[in-house]
Amino acid sequence: METTAMPAFFIRICLLVLVTFAGPSLLAQREKLPDEDLEFVEKNFPDAQKTGTGIRYIIQVPGTGDCPQPGDIVALIYAGRFLNGTVFDQHIDREHPFQFRVGRNQVIEGWDQFMQLMKKGERCVVIIPPELAYGMRGSPPRIPRDKTLVFLIELLDIKRQ
Repeated sequence: METTAMPAFFIRICLLVLVTFAGPSLLAQREKLPDEDLEFVEKNFPDAQKTGTGIRYIIQVPGTGDCPQPGDIVALIYAGRFLNGTVFDQHIDREHPFQFRVGRNQVIEGWDQFMQLMKKGERCVVIIPPELAYGMRGSPPRIPRDKTLVFLIELLDIKRQ
């Protein structure tokens, strides 16, 4: 290897190492709330806990038992709102709850992640950053792009699979 090629080779190796080890940290930074939303959430939900991927939550009513695992079917009721309080979706019928299979991409990524932290009977306020919801594409016409979403979720049942 020529002497002049050595610095360029060394720089490439250093960049590769930096990107490899900074990857998870950069992902965590990407999956956080936009600045204006962060200010609102910190003011209005000061007791919210935070997951490693940026989901914030408050347990209003603790649940019992084990948490759902990927493949389990969960039954729940929920109301989804924007930070300004506008309801964009809800399913609140306890007789016919909303159901989905955890970890199978049937719902937004934030739900798949957070559902694995909930217990049966638990009710939580869950604040999901845009990248774990509908991101830059949104879900027109109801959900604009780059929106932080707030859900009130009550986990009614877990069916093990």
